[in-house]
Amino acid sequence: MSTRRSRRSLLVPTAIVAALHAYIGARLLPALPLPAAIHALAVLWLIASTLLIPAALMARRLASGWADKLSWIGMLAMGFFSSLLVLTVARDLFLLVAMLARWQPAGLAFYSASAVVGLAVAVSVIGYFNARGLARVKKVDVPIANLPREFEGFTIAQISDIHVGPTIKAPYLNRIVDSVNGLEPDAIAITGDLVDGSVRELSAHTAPFARLSAPHGAYVVTGNHEYYSGAEPWIEELTRLGLRVLMNEHVVVARGEASLVLGGVTDFTAGGFIESHRSDPVRALHGAPANAAARVLLAHQPRSAPAAAAAGFDLQLSGHTHGGQFWPWNLFVPMQQPYVHGLNRHESMWIYVSRGTGYWGPPKRFGAPSEITLVRLVRA
Repeated sequence: MSTRRSRRSLLVPTAIVAALHAYIGARLLPALPLPAAIHALAVLWLIASTLLIPAALMARRLASGWADKLSWIGMLAMGFFSSLLVLTVARDLFLLVAMLARWQPAGLAFYSASAVVGLAVAVSVIGYFNARGLARVKKVDVPIANLPREFEGFTIAQISDIHVGPTIKAPYLNRIVDSVNGLEPDAIAITGDLVDGSVRELSAHTAPFARLSAPHGAYVVTGNHEYYSGAEPWIEELTRLGLRVLMNEHVVVARGEASLVLGGVTDFTAGGFIESHRSDPVRALHGAPANAAARVLLAHQPRSAPAAAAAGFDLQLSGHTHGGQFWPWNLFVPMQQPYVHGLNRHESMWIYVSRGTGYWGPPKRFGAPSEITLVRLVRA
C-alpha cells in the first residue's frame, strides 16, 4: 500500500515537470532551424530531463553507488531546466510586448530563442563553478550597546546550510572546516541544514565536523532538513563528533567578570515533526544571567526573529534562505521569510542571515554566493 501511495504521489509532480518540458520544447524548437539529428537530440534531452529530475529526488532508495550518480545527473538537469524554464517564460513575455507594440523585426523569434538557450547554458556553467568552489569568508561587525571591554572583538564563525548528501561529500566539507579553523574564531556556530540523508548513509562524510575547533566551542542547531533526515539520530551523531547541539537552551561564555549568552533553538517547524522539539526562544534564555554582555541566538530560519526579539536576544544568526541560491528564486524568498540575507534590524535585535555555505539540489549558485561568515561583536 505504501509503495502504491508513493508512486501516486510521484505521478503529479512528474506530470507537471513533463508539461513544463513540453512547453519549453513547443516554444523554442520551432524557432530554431536545427538539423534533423540535432532536433532529435533536443527532443531526447527534454524526455530524459523529464525523467531524471524526479528520479534524482527518489535516488536515495537505490543502492548507494547508483544513487549518487543518478542524483548528480538529475540535479544538473534540474538546474539547467530551471534556468531554461524561467528564460522561456521571460522570452514569451518579451514577444508578447513586442507584438502589442507592433515591433516584429526579422529573425526576432530565432534570436530570442537562441539567447534563451545560450543564457541558460552560461548561467548553469557559471552557477556550477560558483557552487562547487569554496565559500568566501564574509566579515560582519555587529554593534552591541554597552558591550563590555572583555567582549570587544569577540568573533563567531558561522556556517550554515551545507547539505552534506548526494553531491556534497567529505572532501567538500573538509575544505570548509579548514577555512573556518583558519579564521581562529572565539566560537563556531552552525545554523542548521547540515545534512540531506541518514546517519547510516552519511556518517563517513560528516566526520570532518569533529575537526572544528574554537576556544569557546562549536555549537549547532537543527534545521528543517535534519527533521527530513532523522533529527534524533543526527543529534546523537553530532554530539558524538564533539559539537554542542543547542535544543532550546543556552551556554554562558565568561571572560573575567563579564559573560555572554549563546543560545540555540530547534528549527521553526520542528514541533510539526517532534512535539517535544517545538522551537522556544524564551526557554532558550531560561536561567541566563540578567547582566550578560550580549545574548546571541542561533536559529535556522529568519522566521524565528519576532519571538527571539520578544524574548530579549540582541543578535540572531540564521540561514535557511540560501539567499535564493540562484536567480530568480531570490525574488520569491521574501514570500516566506522576513529577511533573505545580510545584517538586518528587527525591532531592538540584530539578525544576520547567511546565504549558506553549501547548496541544496542543483549544484548551482548564481547571484547568491555561498559564504563562511565571521561575525565580530563591537561596541555600538
